[in-house]
Amino acid sequence: MKKIFIAFLSILITVPAFAEFKTTAKSAFLVDYDSGAEIFAKDADTLMPPSSMLKLMTLAVLFDEVKAGRLGLDDRIDVSENADYQNPLWYPASKICLVTGQQITVRDAILGLIVLSGGDASVVVAEKIAGSEIKFTENMTRKAREIGMPMSTFGNASGLPNDNNLMTSRELATLAYHIISDYPDLYPMFATKRFEFNEYKTDWCRDWGRTHTVNYNKLLFIMPGADGLKTGHTDKGGYGMVASAKSGGRRLIGVINGFKGKGHDALAAEMKKLLTHGFTTTASRVFYHAGDDVVAVPVWYGRRDTVMATVEKTFAITVDKSVGTSGVRVLARYNDPVAAPVNAGDTVGEIVAEQNGRIIARGKLVAREHVGKIQFLARAWKNIMVMIFGK
Repeated sequence: MKKIFIAFLSILITVPAFAEFKTTAKSAFLVDYDSGAEIFAKDADTLMPPSSMLKLMTLAVLFDEVKAGRLGLDDRIDVSENADYQNPLWYPASKICLVTGQQITVRDAILGLIVLSGGDASVVVAEKIAGSEIKFTENMTRKAREIGMPMSTFGNASGLPNDNNLMTSRELATLAYHIISDYPDLYPMFATKRFEFNEYKTDWCRDWGRTHTVNYNKLLFIMPGADGLKTGHTDKGGYGMVASAKSGGRRLIGVINGFKGKGHDALAAEMKKLLTHGFTTTASRVFYHAGDDVVAVPVWYGRRDTVMATVEKTFAITVDKSVGTSGVRVLARYNDPVAAPVNAGDTVGEIVAEQNGRIIARGKLVAREHVGKIQFLARAWKNIMVMIFGK
């Protein structure tokens, strides 16, 4: 008969609420990358136009193609008239400055999206992957749902004003987490401060390109440890930024939207204040990384008596710095025993951190290895032994 078994793994003390932060942005969100703890939230679940921050989803869909080997960074993709710089759509918008019929590399498309916020590059990417920009929004929606973004909707790949372009600050942080964790080989491109496109096809674009090389993300220039991700701006919606920074080996992700400051410099200063608030008022403690031994879980009918459980991803807590790590207990919960066969990666329980009976962090416990199932005669003998000896 199965029972829930609880293994106490560590004892600490109590975690108070985090210190308050004030911002004039309509929406803001700050989260600890390792623990997932929400440090600050202001209207974080309100759907708002994301402007060019939406391009992070365009990049995530593109990164999947690169990661799967369907596109290489040196592959060249066609520019249609929809992405031509003379298309009136791009007159007021950020762009690389492309011409119908030319080809650009996937690498230049990525850097153009990240550094220059090139809406024309987003169209090139969308048409290459899905055949059309509107069809590509289906890819964006599907990707959003896969990574835990149930509310976001998409009307285009560029973030230009569209009634269907709506995202929350919390879901933008979810998207940032996904990009950082799932594309470690590509994420460093977000720290690029300057991009000089070398394939302009007209004199006008060459002149334009001389003054458009610096990343709109000014946080990269004013905050040590900042390494991404994306800014956005519309006259109606104001300024927005999804950002991440590391300090002392710890990473935070911040989101601001609907900020009415004067330009990208003011936006960067506001984001620096938000991230600095998180680093200076809170601390995190990592207990386990994926692959670490957590607890040996008994296995019923297994070729081995136990299977070693580990965490699915890094398990950590975030606490107020003024109190420190004191009074939290960390424990593992699992069925005793789990039934064989057990495959590596199967969920076998959960790991939980509690504060005074209130759960403050939780994660999956997964099997680290495969444990096969014993044959029929061995199972029959096992049943007899249990009936006679209770084990």
